[in-house]
Amino acid sequence: MASRPKQLHSVSLQARDIELLRGLFECRVMTAEHIAVLYFENRREATKKRLQKLKAAGLIAERTRRAFEPSALFLARNGLAALRERGVLSEYPSFDMPALERRARVSQLTIAHELEVMDVKAAFHVAASKAEARSVAVAEFSTWPLLNEFTAFRPDGSEVLMRPDGFIRLHEKESNDGLSEHTFFLEIDRSTETLDTLTAKATCYLDYYKSGGFAERSGGRRSAYKDFPFRVLMVFKTPERRNNMAERLLKNNPPIFTQVYLATIDDATSDPLGAVWIRPIDYRNAVTGTSFATSVDQRQRAYQRQTARDVLIEGNVKKIPLLDDTAELEKEKPGPVAG
Repeated sequence: MASRPKQLHSVSLQARDIELLRGLFECRVMTAEHIAVLYFENRREATKKRLQKLKAAGLIAERTRRAFEPSALFLARNGLAALRERGVLSEYPSFDMPALERRARVSQLTIAHELEVMDVKAAFHVAASKAEARSVAVAEFSTWPLLNEFTAFRPDGSEVLMRPDGFIRLHEKESNDGLSEHTFFLEIDRSTETLDTLTAKATCYLDYYKSGGFAERSGGRRSAYKDFPFRVLMVFKTPERRNNMAERLLKNNPPIFTQVYLATIDDATSDPLGAVWIRPIDYRNAVTGTSFATSVDQRQRAYQRQTARDVLIEGNVKKIPLLDDTAELEKEKPGPVAG
């Protein structure tokens, strides 16, 4: 049996430490700010002191970074050993130690993307802690794509392996002391994929819902798919990109009206439970009767920015809260859609 790393003797691991190490194992990287929100009730000084001890024990480490980049912490070899020693890794797919360590050796672009995912995760926890009137709790927010992957089919019949950026389950306490569960998949746009690629992803999510794949994953029958609804949260860097995606979803075949919720990264990280989300149908309602209506042929030889449209959307669109009790899933009657 391998001897226990000497550094582990220098710190007595608490239950919170194990949860933190587990979190780093699942999400790959976090900043100290993420850790403070998720594990220390936003107590920054306590977070700083504990992280210093965990670093000294070789349980976590910091990625090399440039001066203007945020500090990104990851699970070190001793942290992996501590989780393995306590049987935590047995709950996950089997990997050898070199493979697990390679998860931390990725490009800076990938790290930047994953830190944005963690920004959204931390924002959900902060928002839930403030949502006392609604009694909302984050039951699950998983960010390891491998744990959330599924297969779906495009309209042409080709099978696709989907690996979402996140899977979220929120619990909401009802006035009669009942409990509602809301489920979401998360996609953070890197602005490197075409709108066609993102639309293909949305179509696969719709197939996963209507085919009963998610219902089966959730323990139900495929035929009972309507009992297992979920939304897809797509987050974009700019309102322009968000609006372009809403228009593209409306022109898809079949059009997607309500399963996809769209927001900017600024809105999604400031108030993710608030009225910051728009669905394609909300975009359609905002442009109806204008020159930007989706029934009007907007085809151009080359892409041109539509500043006037984006200003109109911000002034006219009705944004909705994430847990909107009146929002139905894919039940609206199709309106005029071009394409």
